[in-house]
Amino acid sequence: MASTQPEQPKSAQADERLGSSSTVVEGNNLEDPKPNTEEEEEDVEYPPTAQAALVMLALILGIFLTALDRTIIATAIPAMTDEFHSLDDIGWYGSSFLLTSCCFTLFLGRVYTFYSPKYVYLSVILLFEVGSAVCGAAPNSVAFIVGRAIQGAGSAGMMSGGMVLLVKSVPLAKRPAWMGAIGGTFAVSSVIGPLLGGALTTHASWRWCFWINLPLGFVTLIAIVFILKPIEPFKKGLATKEKVLQLDPLGTAFLLPSLVCLILALQWGGTTLAWSNGKIIALLVLFGVLLLAFIAVQITTPKTATIPAAIVKNRSIIAGSFFVFTVFSSMMVMVYYIPIWFQAVKGVSAVESGIRTIPLVLSMVTGTIIAGFGTSKIGYYTQFTWLTSLLLPVAAGLISTWKVDTGHAEWIGYQVMCGFAVGIGFQQANLAAQTVLKRVDVPTGLALMVFSQTLGGAVFISVGQNVLASNLVKGITKLVSDVDPAMIVNTGATDLRELVSAEQLPAVLEAYNEALHHVFLVAAGVAAVSILGSSTLEWKSVKKNEKATVEKGKDKDVEKQQDSAT
Repeated sequence: MASTQPEQPKSAQADERLGSSSTVVEGNNLEDPKPNTEEEEEDVEYPPTAQAALVMLALILGIFLTALDRTIIATAIPAMTDEFHSLDDIGWYGSSFLLTSCCFTLFLGRVYTFYSPKYVYLSVILLFEVGSAVCGAAPNSVAFIVGRAIQGAGSAGMMSGGMVLLVKSVPLAKRPAWMGAIGGTFAVSSVIGPLLGGALTTHASWRWCFWINLPLGFVTLIAIVFILKPIEPFKKGLATKEKVLQLDPLGTAFLLPSLVCLILALQWGGTTLAWSNGKIIALLVLFGVLLLAFIAVQITTPKTATIPAAIVKNRSIIAGSFFVFTVFSSMMVMVYYIPIWFQAVKGVSAVESGIRTIPLVLSMVTGTIIAGFGTSKIGYYTQFTWLTSLLLPVAAGLISTWKVDTGHAEWIGYQVMCGFAVGIGFQQANLAAQTVLKRVDVPTGLALMVFSQTLGGAVFISVGQNVLASNLVKGITKLVSDVDPAMIVNTGATDLRELVSAEQLPAVLEAYNEALHHVFLVAAGVAAVSILGSSTLEWKSVKKNEKATVEKGKDKDVEKQQDSAT
């Protein structure tokens, strides 16, 4: 017979789990965070499958655009500098986007928690579109840099927001397949960015690298407006003042400038300015001071922390963040410097170098799709991160063995191995965040993963540039005594053969290849360290909630039958 104990109203149950207005602040300071429970999954009303699929396709288009804009200007920069006469501003064209993207990711993760994810996402799309319009219409270099900064801020919200809307639209057990599609899209757009940028610049104008975002972004915006129903915040019932306090304004005031200092130091150090320059030292010191101040605020005001204790103390979140930091760092080094190897060492054009990285793209997409459907089938995701940690260092190490005369078999085969290694485990940390955290903490957990990816890329692209420059100077000095090393370093990879004579070229190519060998070793090293993250990631199943909910439904049916029988 059914229990006679009175049942709480459904709304009361939801408030108890997700945090009511009186307990929500305390929820940020849980010392024993519980994962996504079957009760939480059961209470969520997901849209119909067809509607959810349309929403996800719109989100995937948005992620395609944001990832594309990280790399699309690589081959457009020469035409831009010719028009703007702004050679000194080149560094800002990429770093302004990266800077605001990195700075606003964690902040927007908190915004997604306390405001409707649908309307926050629409706001950041509009921000991204405004930035794209400013870049496309920029009359001078300063306006273009401002546009890139606006784009970066919008991109930060679109990356993490896409994951948040996935959580709100698709049950946990069905998310891995969509995560695979998202990961594949990100991989494709990151790698084809320079190829598409070169094609648009050559056949139309560099401005079309940004105009193209407007119609495509508009499609995403309209789809979200009309297809996705209004979504309630993860935390409800807060007054405006409480919401503002929960956004951690004091912590944000320390975090944002600390990241600005770090990224500026990474962008300028070893290239524009020597690492021993007083400005670089001051930026690094200021970064350290501000970061310590941010940490102090997080410790002393845990109830309004940007990264709540429930997240900081979660083993899977720490392991996952470290894993994506290292894997994404290695991936971005490959994405940036493999085309340079083709252009400098093999002497192909920027467009041709993009075509030659297709094996990397296709294998990355294949890996993400296999991991997505594999996780959906067996439920567990940790084993795929192990594969990445085992295969990626080997693949990067093999790429570091490329020589001036390396043939097609090696440069195709090693790229395939590298791309598959990245793809098979790239999205698994995002799944971990959705699986082990309470639903109310998922937006912040996902934002932390995106932040780790962005920061890792920023740090190691800069490291790669410094390793390339320093080793190139050493190699040129050693092998070609009558060539100015600074001239080679400051010249684009495609123009290398125009600067040296036919007699000097073999030695210069050997020096360039040796310098890139050290860059790829950096990628191999950071990939090897990822084992510390994958080996400590908890073994959790995305299917546990689905199974528990089915069993609970069966139990309720039995109870109803018993009640009707009595």
